[in-house]
Amino acid sequence: MFLLQTLDTAARAAVATDTNKDGNISLFELIQLGGWIMIPLAILFLLTIYVFFERLSAIRKASRIDDNFMNIIRDHIVSGNVGAARSFAKNTNNPVARIIDKGIQRLGKPIDSIEKSMENVGKLELYHMEKNLSVLSLIAGIAPMFGFLGTIFGMFQLFYNLASTGEFTIQTMAGGIYTKMITSATGLIIGLLAYIAHNYLAMQVDKTANRMESSSAEFLDILQEPTR
Repeated sequence: MFLLQTLDTAARAAVATDTNKDGNISLFELIQLGGWIMIPLAILFLLTIYVFFERLSAIRKASRIDDNFMNIIRDHIVSGNVGAARSFAKNTNNPVARIIDKGIQRLGKPIDSIEKSMENVGKLELYHMEKNLSVLSLIAGIAPMFGFLGTIFGMFQLFYNLASTGEFTIQTMAGGIYTKMITSATGLIIGLLAYIAHNYLAMQVDKTANRMESSSAEFLDILQEPTR
């Protein structure tokens, strides 16, 4: 009997939060119940979405590499047409082409020097691709902390309501519990999304980095082939 009364009281407390009286608690109404903590959480969510799609677009653009690129470079280098090789690499807009262009610029120098120059360009290209990924890592760490802060705020609100009214009822407890649960869940969800986004983008960067290393090694092999 007591359980039924408790459930009935909880249901009435939930209905009390239905501000537009449509019989349901909308997502917007739930967000309102989270309190002011939802503002920084919303900012973190929007920042996560922006950084993810901005970096995804940049990384995909960098990973667009023509499968015949190295074959054309090979043909030019082996035939001794260095000018055409450099012109082709310079007019191709992707990290691999810029690395190869740097290697062509260093032709005539020792292989170790050429390899070092190409490696430096590769590091710079990786830096450009990994730009702002640390933001996602940061959000993945601090979003749950904001949720935890909301939990503390909700518990404070709960005990304040109990102390003010002196009534230990679902109605007096509901506000603090809603704040606690909504902020905690939102913080965890945003943190999880940022974590997934960071790791997915990092995998895409690694794939492009492997392609860059493979092309660099292939170019160094080409330099050691006899000219026609």
